[in-house]
Amino acid sequence: MKPPTNPLSEQLRDLRLQANLSGREAAKLSGLSPAKISRVETGAFMPTPPQVDKLCRVYQAPDDVRRQLVELIKDLRETSHSARVVLQRGGWQMQERIGRIEAASELVRSFSSDTMIGLLQTEPYIRALLGDALQGESLERTVRARLNRQAALDSGREFRLIMSEGALRWNVGGAEVMLDQLTLLSELRHRHNVHFGVIPWTTQTGMPGAHAFHLYDTRAVIVGTINATAIMTNNRDVSEYESWFGRFEAIASFGDEAQAVLERIAEDYRSLI
Repeated sequence: MKPPTNPLSEQLRDLRLQANLSGREAAKLSGLSPAKISRVETGAFMPTPPQVDKLCRVYQAPDDVRRQLVELIKDLRETSHSARVVLQRGGWQMQERIGRIEAASELVRSFSSDTMIGLLQTEPYIRALLGDALQGESLERTVRARLNRQAALDSGREFRLIMSEGALRWNVGGAEVMLDQLTLLSELRHRHNVHFGVIPWTTQTGMPGAHAFHLYDTRAVIVGTINATAIMTNNRDVSEYESWFGRFEAIASFGDEAQAVLERIAEDYRSLI
């Protein structure tokens, strides 16, 4: 059996081993096939909440662990929400859900061609981006939830984050807001677990840009468009977005080259003040 590829798979495998059960024994007690037990533990199969609950009970997992894993699977379930519905229900709920998915992932890969990746947004940028869409408590909770997600950057998780130069030149909130945002991006160089890349506008390519998307291990992809946010877990969908990410990553600049692009953009923003 291959080693687990993400924290959820690893936890379920560890629980089975702690229960001194083989894959076949776990399959017999849970009603799942041995092949499905293996695929769950390698991240190749997305179990349903009832299946996770059953496995946890078979493994005699503590109640708090069982509830945590069941909630995680619920967060990862395939859904699509219109932007209007997300805002009506409270934008913070989606931000908290994304934060939980990030916290349960070993590898997060994000791409954006039009705006700053949410995980990297400063508070002034977030407020300017939301504009009048949210107000009062809903606004404050949404801002706080998005900022709280940045704690994941301090973990041992790996982040591969790519943006086009156009996303960095989309002047959200004014030159001073964007300069602060560029400073934050420059500081990412000092984080060993964060790989930030930018695709300069001078880079010639034969492929179109794409809407923003975020990959969590090989288990899920979150896609954001103007009017909707979708969470997809189908292997074919995830693989397709992995392929697109690989193409963007191949033409992105990293390290000193990326820093040179940031400094050039920052100089242009300073000229506006």
